[in-house]
Amino acid sequence: SHSPLCPPGIKCGGVLSAPSGNFSSPNFPGPYPYETECTWLIVVAEGSSVLLSFSHFELEYHAACAYDYLQVYNGAARDRGNLLGTFCGHSPPPPFSSAWHVMAVIFRSDRHVAKRGFAAAYRKGSGEGWQWRSIHPSVLPHRPYRPYLLADACGGQLTGLSGEITSPRYPESYPNNAECRWSIGGAGGSGPLTLVFADFQVEGGHGCGFDYVALFDGPTAAAPHLGRYCGSARPPRTVSSAPHLFILFKSDFNIGGRGFKAHFYSAGECQEVFTTVKGNFSSPRYPNFYPNNLKCQWSIQLPPGYRVKVFFLDMELEGRSSLTGSCDYDHLAAFDGGAENGSLLGRWCGRESLAPVTSRSNQLLLVLHTDRNTAKRGFSIAYVGVVPMNVSCTRTDFHIQIPVESLAQLERNRIYLGTPSCAAQVVGRNFKIHTRFDTCGTESQKRNNTSIIVSTLYINFSAGDQEDIHQYEVQCEPKRKEASVTLIAGPDPSRLSQAENLVDAQQREGGAMDTHEIKSQDTSDIIFISICILAGLLMVIAVVGLVLL
Repeated sequence: SHSPLCPPGIKCGGVLSAPSGNFSSPNFPGPYPYETECTWLIVVAEGSSVLLSFSHFELEYHAACAYDYLQVYNGAARDRGNLLGTFCGHSPPPPFSSAWHVMAVIFRSDRHVAKRGFAAAYRKGSGEGWQWRSIHPSVLPHRPYRPYLLADACGGQLTGLSGEITSPRYPESYPNNAECRWSIGGAGGSGPLTLVFADFQVEGGHGCGFDYVALFDGPTAAAPHLGRYCGSARPPRTVSSAPHLFILFKSDFNIGGRGFKAHFYSAGECQEVFTTVKGNFSSPRYPNFYPNNLKCQWSIQLPPGYRVKVFFLDMELEGRSSLTGSCDYDHLAAFDGGAENGSLLGRWCGRESLAPVTSRSNQLLLVLHTDRNTAKRGFSIAYVGVVPMNVSCTRTDFHIQIPVESLAQLERNRIYLGTPSCAAQVVGRNFKIHTRFDTCGTESQKRNNTSIIVSTLYINFSAGDQEDIHQYEVQCEPKRKEASVTLIAGPDPSRLSQAENLVDAQQREGGAMDTHEIKSQDTSDIIFISICILAGLLMVIAVVGLVLL
């Protein structure tokens, strides 16, 4: 068979279903023909992997491989989320180990400059030691039902932005005389890699001379040594200096252990922690298609008392299941707090315009799951920390109170109502503003046929040349002496179509400091009324006394 672009008579591409085999570019080792496109689909037994390597590689070079190129897909071709890499020039692709039993290779040449091409070999990899995730067939109406493979547990080239590796047979005891080599990175990731061990039990011994895990800061064991570990103490969190990490696991002829489980991720793209009062982030490779087989986490951790408000600037993920109507495939989930066992604030997929989401605590976790096919553009998100404050009013005054610990790095003149001359005072452990309605840029407005008093509270987080001023609209309805506060400028005012009131039914359940609508009763009014009643009583007594006299 040959592609429509392939010249007649040239054998090109096909389905390779034997347990092992070889294939090469047309005419190899002679120059390949012009304007050729070949697709090889390698299919081995389910539960196995495809191990692919190149013995020769010589294609026309271009910095972006825009002329002649070879592409390797982790699964069926043409799904950009499955693309492991695009290659050209004289540097051969690294060996690949697929994440399931199918791999695709595409070769294409243009109408100018032909080289010798490539020669490749593949074989079926062992399924032993793979980690499986069971998926019920009911959530896979348009996909063949098969186990979902996360990562090769005994060596391989791992090119995803995140993943999991385990010792063979984990959590059962690993076999003797094992040697596993994982080379992580090299497919689009540009940041350092982080490796975290979730479980670790390997035969101990002085100098770790029997069974051990060794880590190297690069793609091979020739890279600088990062550590050698054994025993039952989990190795420390390890961060590479480059987008490559090499892991070697060896066991000797006797005495084993449970082994290990570790997670890796590309820092800056798939796993981030934010502690600043505002920020933004996006899915890996946004606005290009995100990779498949991801689990990415973004944790926002702000000082006590804050809440986190998230704005969805753009989102396009794989759509809902046609059978269940739920987000069973790719999805983004938000959790209140710093872990996935926190309260679920929302779970989204498809292409939706989402309202902002606000946490009830000072931490919020966003988790992106993608499966092994159908990638989309992803998402772009901005967030802002909602400053904890207590706002109340009388018929003539505003009272604003913010804990100093919430704005510990700010001078009091960075917090002001209306104009900088109305700056906060430090009273005990709080910033306080107590001002009359006829000062500090306060104005009277009519809203919904109700007279209200309005002013703007400014909190200036600016540092250096970076201007960062958060604005809250403070309102008072004098007749009812009810105050409220609304965030009107947070992550990027130009991106927000309207001010978002921080008060909603869920947040009102949270208590006084977590609720930004404060109802107050003016104690001076109570005293005044009491005096009036007392004076009236005295007057009655006086009148009765005069009558009796």
